[in-house]
Amino acid sequence: MSDWKERLGVVYSTNPDFAYDTGEQAEEQTLPADRQNLRVWRDTHGRAGKVATVVRGFVGTQEDLEELGRSLKRSLGVGGSVKDGEIIIQGEHRDRVTELLLGKGYSRTKRV
Repeated sequence: MSDWKERLGVVYSTNPDFAYDTGEQAEEQTLPADRQNLRVWRDTHGRAGKVATVVRGFVGTQEDLEELGRSLKRSLGVGGSVKDGEIIIQGEHRDRVTELLLGKGYSRTKRV
């Protein structure tokens, strides 16, 4: 393991089969689109008063979340990011994002 900071405080072992466990949990499997409970929010907190559309509630791998975020941003022609399990899209696009998600098969999408 190349990240020695995670192993600080570990006692040396002479066991050749020893495997250091960092305690990290494996990512959850991505649920099918029709079983996802997504919520589309309007948010201004921490953005100097600028409006952002936030999609929360995605259950799955980080790669799938990033792909969904990329496709939403591409369809809307706006910027944004994927952070902390949320898709953040610049601007007020709740109605359009909800339509796009419903079109992609996310039938449990709700505008909040």
